[in-house]
Amino acid sequence: MKLLAVLLLAALPLYCSAGSGCQFLEDVIAQAIDPEISIEEFLSFIKEFVRNDSTKTAVEEFKQCFLNQSNETLANVQGLMNIMYNSIYCAPFYVSTRT
Repeated sequence: MKLLAVLLLAALPLYCSAGSGCQFLEDVIAQAIDPEISIEEFLSFIKEFVRNDSTKTAVEEFKQCFLNQSNETLANVQGLMNIMYNSIYCAPFYVSTRT
C-alpha cells in the first residue's frame, strides 16, 4: 500500500512537467489530502481518469491511505507538495498557471 502511495505521488509531478500546468495536480492532491472529502467525492472529481475497476480500486486505496492519517501527517504531506511545487523542476510550469 505504501508503495502505491509513493508511486502515485512520484508520478503526479510528471503531469506538471508535461506542460499542461499544475493547477489540476494541486487540486487532486488537495482533494486527496482533505479528510473532509469522501472516497466517492474524490472518485467523482477524477472520474475521467478512472477507466476500469482496477484503477478505481487503486484510487480508493490511495484516498483511504490519506483518510487513515492524522492531521499532522496530512499537514506534512501538504508541506512536501509545496516543496515540490516550488522546486526548480516544477516552478516554471506552476508559475505559468498562476498568470
